[in-house]
Amino acid sequence: MITYAILIATVVVSIACFNNGSLFNKLSYSPYRMVHANEWYRIISHGFVHADWVHLFVNMFTFLSFGQYVEKAFSYMGFSGGSFILLYFGGMIAASLYDLWKYRDNRYYTSIGASGAVSAVLFTAIFLNPWDKIYLFAAIPIPGIVFGFVYLWYCQYMAKRGGDNINHNAHFYGAVYGFVFPILLEPGLLQVFIQQLLRH
Repeated sequence: MITYAILIATVVVSIACFNNGSLFNKLSYSPYRMVHANEWYRIISHGFVHADWVHLFVNMFTFLSFGQYVEKAFSYMGFSGGSFILLYFGGMIAASLYDLWKYRDNRYYTSIGASGAVSAVLFTAIFLNPWDKIYLFAAIPIPGIVFGFVYLWYCQYMAKRGGDNINHNAHFYGAVYGFVFPILLEPGLLQVFIQQLLRH
């Protein structure tokens, strides 16, 4: 249910921002405004804003696909709903810290989207079931752990290359947070993860 609540809120706010530039600018991620105007709410609010329908659909489709699984897995393992909320929004914050430091004095830098949080959820799913198939381009089945390594490499490569207006650093750091988060909840899960890798 938490997955659906976050998804609905994100869709509603994103649609509201599509035709409201003032609201869009007020909610977007601006390290300069956060540091120099104390608008720290932006570290969360930017995750509810998307550039267009495609950006919104890709993020929310991915989130729905893996969010339901992770939320149910957390419940099965005895983790509270608050743990899932901390995964999602913690991932959003973790994904934003690098840019906060790098662009704190750049008044023109902005970023939007839930990609960092969604990456966190995706990588928690990979951690919990590393050999489960992920369908690249919704067609090509790849083991989650393999997809994860390729994803992290791609994020770093594209972050250095730049020029495509996609915040690859947010994807990378959100993913790393999502992979580590279950271990923080229950350190014994690391051993379970290793056993799953070796058992295959």
